[in-house]
Amino acid sequence: MLTIPDSVLVAEVGPRDGLQSLPRWIDTDAKVRMVDRLSEAGFPVIEVTGFVSPRVIPNLRDADEVFARIQRRPGTVYRALVPNARGAERAAAAGVGEMLGLTTAGEIYLKKNQNMTPDTAVEQAAEAFRIADRAGIPFVMAIGVAFWCAYEGAIPEDRVLGLARRLRNAGIRRFYLAGSMGMEDPAHVGRLIGRVYDALPDVEVGFHVHDLAGMGGANVLAAIDAGARWVEGSICGIGGGIAMPGAVHEIGSVGNLPTEDIVCMLEAMGVRTGIDPDAAVAAARDVAAILGIEPRSRSAKGATRREVLAASKAAA
Repeated sequence: MLTIPDSVLVAEVGPRDGLQSLPRWIDTDAKVRMVDRLSEAGFPVIEVTGFVSPRVIPNLRDADEVFARIQRRPGTVYRALVPNARGAERAAAAGVGEMLGLTTAGEIYLKKNQNMTPDTAVEQAAEAFRIADRAGIPFVMAIGVAFWCAYEGAIPEDRVLGLARRLRNAGIRRFYLAGSMGMEDPAHVGRLIGRVYDALPDVEVGFHVHDLAGMGGANVLAAIDAGARWVEGSICGIGGGIAMPGAVHEIGSVGNLPTEDIVCMLEAMGVRTGIDPDAAVAAARDVAAILGIEPRSRSAKGATRREVLAASKAAA
């Protein structure tokens, strides 16, 4: 029997994880409109941007301006990625509501993506956490490539546990495990999250989902069954592209699972997210218009229970 919780928090990462990997620049006005529209829809956590080197991720070079201009809705946490101590200092100055540290369990990927060794990544994460802690800003840690890597295949679970333990010993108590490649399977997702809780019962664990192999929804279900406190998606399924071998890009997009589909699935199951599914779908359509894209989600294309019933009645 699955253990289905009464409620799960759903975090929206599109403005950062989505926009950073788009093949074109999105202007600051559009970014601010996007975040404000997501706030209006009632998302409880919005990952607004990343305080990263503009040479590495030029799409986020306006991070300070975006944070200065968004309309902050009471009750919404406005998060920013801080991959190192310098990013944490900038984020603290911008008055972010939450900082997101980053490392990866895939060691080859870590070198290619952040040009760090595992030891350096942990040191930078610990320093970023200390900066956040001194500023009174909540901190959450992303452990990317936690399940499967295009360079290494399956990531040893003990490596992930060891990394989580080192971060926990540095004072960090909130993590999410990221299925960064979208090739994860539900049994692995559930087992690893369960092992983290068994080894470190004083931490909180979330799950960040990608959907290359089409198992994203099943992986979300496995994660919450194992006790994940929150799950993360990207509006319209945008972005999620990461440093991958060139040939892998010919297979398909390494995309995020659309947040509106996650909300619709969980609410249909009776799992409260605090987000109205119709509001999430409407926001996705509006964001798609702001960005000039087609949403990737099923729900934004009309595959919701309400819209299917309405279409059937109209055709009767």
